[in-house]
Amino acid sequence: MTWTPRTRMLAAYEGRRSDGVPVAPEFWYYIPARVLGIPMYQLELEVPHWQALQHTFRHYGCDGWGIVAPGVPGEWEGGDSTQVRKTGEGQYEERSESVVAGRSLVWRRVLDASEPSWILERPIKDFGLDWPAYERLAFVPPDELDWHEVQSALDAVGDDYLLEVYVGMPFVDFAGGPREGGLPQVVMDLVDHEADMAALQARYIDYLVSKVEAAFAYTSARSVFVASGWSSISLLSPRVWRRWEKPVLEAVVQTAHACGGLVHHHFHGRCMAVLTELATLGLDCICPFERPPGGDVTDLQRVRATLSERTAFNGNVHTVRTLIDGDSAAVRAEVLEILEAFEGSQRLIVGTGDQVGAETPDDNIYAMIETVRAYSA
Repeated sequence: MTWTPRTRMLAAYEGRRSDGVPVAPEFWYYIPARVLGIPMYQLELEVPHWQALQHTFRHYGCDGWGIVAPGVPGEWEGGDSTQVRKTGEGQYEERSESVVAGRSLVWRRVLDASEPSWILERPIKDFGLDWPAYERLAFVPPDELDWHEVQSALDAVGDDYLLEVYVGMPFVDFAGGPREGGLPQVVMDLVDHEADMAALQARYIDYLVSKVEAAFAYTSARSVFVASGWSSISLLSPRVWRRWEKPVLEAVVQTAHACGGLVHHHFHGRCMAVLTELATLGLDCICPFERPPGGDVTDLQRVRATLSERTAFNGNVHTVRTLIDGDSAAVRAEVLEILEAFEGSQRLIVGTGDQVGAETPDDNIYAMIETVRAYSA
């Protein structure tokens, strides 16, 4: 067969041999903005993310993955209004308000010329009053989401890279993302409102199950994606992860596999304390297996033995020490270290330990890609 970036990635997810190891740097915001030659705020406001990635993967001639999410019909936005105002040179503030059940739910974020946006205000201020209103926005019935947007993106991307359907986050991210106070506050909520949070977790799992089913029923997608922000052993204890995050992943995997689909999970930061459990969940791909100081992956042979060909390993090239601060020789050495540790594995993707930074020289990106191509064919 003729191998493409998409089919090469899928082969690794499924443990099948292809024409070589896929090489998939995580190009998320910084590099697409650089390739397109536009400020970051324009990338976020005007360019579909899947389309920016398509330009970027084509530019570098490598494999890759990206995500697309279904659209939300206007009637579920609760009278949503969004305003963007300039606050300084190359910087804007976006304010979105939805009025649901008499509650004003307000998001505010800063859009910047050189950095991805960051949040200033989150909508759930009062736990008892704002959560019931917010759930209407968060739990739009999957049958009413706009899956045509997803299919159009899948059709446009074709085999240029593996485009996956974003279905959601683990529970702490879901509950903390809209919560004023962020991670510290949601951790307190897990203690102060444990019964309410457990009930919310059950509803969230049911919702994700129905959303995964819809993703495979209404689109030609082969894989769904579960992101993470705070779901990391860098920020949560293994006990908290097992109680609140693991059940979400179990439900997504079981549902996706029952539908004949695949699951890719992004797990930032430290992972070794729960790696055995991650390996046994049935996830088809895990990334990004970060090296210190961001992560704790120091023994690739141990990681390979723990995964035991049960899931695809994706990542591990250090984005700062190697790709930004190193030279082409350092990049080649680190890539060869990964290839040697996973020699003979059919479930390897050489990727990066999270997204490639803005300061990364093109020479180092090409060195990563060319080394994998030269030594894995």
